[in-house]
Amino acid sequence: MKKIILLFSLLIGFGNALVQAQNKTTVTGAPFLRIAADARAAGMGDTGVATSADVFSQQWNAAKYPFTENKIGVGLSYTPYLTSLTNDMALLNLNYYNKINDRSTFAIGLRYFGMGETVFRTNENDPGMAVNPNELALDGSYALKLSNNFSMAVSGRYIRSDLKLQEVDANGSAANTFAVDLSGFYQSNEITFQSFQGVWRAGFNFSNLGPKLNYSNNSGAETVLPSNLKIGGGFDFIFDDENKLATSLEFNQSLAKGTNALTTGLGLEYLYKNSFALRTGYFNDSDELGNLNFFSFGAGFAIKKLKFDLSYLASTSNHTSPLDNTLRFSMSFNFGDLAQKTEN
Repeated sequence: MKKIILLFSLLIGFGNALVQAQNKTTVTGAPFLRIAADARAAGMGDTGVATSADVFSQQWNAAKYPFTENKIGVGLSYTPYLTSLTNDMALLNLNYYNKINDRSTFAIGLRYFGMGETVFRTNENDPGMAVNPNELALDGSYALKLSNNFSMAVSGRYIRSDLKLQEVDANGSAANTFAVDLSGFYQSNEITFQSFQGVWRAGFNFSNLGPKLNYSNNSGAETVLPSNLKIGGGFDFIFDDENKLATSLEFNQSLAKGTNALTTGLGLEYLYKNSFALRTGYFNDSDELGNLNFFSFGAGFAIKKLKFDLSYLASTSNHTSPLDNTLRFSMSFNFGDLAQKTEN
């Protein structure tokens, strides 16, 4: 445990050094990469770097995948956006993982953000041109257990941001780039306390590290990616075979140029017989990133290998969140032989 704490201390210092080394600018491209794409994490205050592994670990911490209980998992999520203003904006998320063996796992993921029909105008008298901008990210990752309790992963990501600028600007084009993630995850064996069992978890993820997005052939149209360092920890209270309470605390340090923003997420998850879940959380945003503070609530249930989850967000800030009062949905299917538990 001391080695894990030391590692995380070094990572925080490294992340701060990266931020201080950047030039001044606060605009980031592809902001949809920061949106929690699955209902479980969203219901726990947008925490996921150190929660238990599931099929949606790709966005939060791909190093969790070797700790999944099943060999194969498929998941699909749907997140409506700006529901008070429109009904054709949404984030779709598809994930798949496959355990090669008990120590290594590969996974792929797709996030598609459709912005619906948008009208571009050059001035107030312009009748405008209707377009359908969209953005997507295609991921691939490989995770490996370096010990019975610790794993690391590397992820590659292709990002395409098509804002249809070419419709109004002859030099405009869809922006394409790539990014990488580097992540780690620690999960202890079950520890016996006086009246319950417990499991410690910790994780980190350097995400969206890569070149800028360029929307034009001209220089000066580039935007940096929303790169960040997520770091967090959690503890599971296992009261008996039927009841478990999982806690999670997460910090997210922006590494984008010109920002030194820190957000915090706190999540709780109660599980009954691993078939019914209640969740809640709180997310504290930075002023630099929008100050979109909120409470979140969620629930989930499982029917054999099929799981359904939903979440709800209630804003507590002066700024209205685009996801305020929005229900988001996820479902996943996990199958294959259960992973063999390895004892030290």
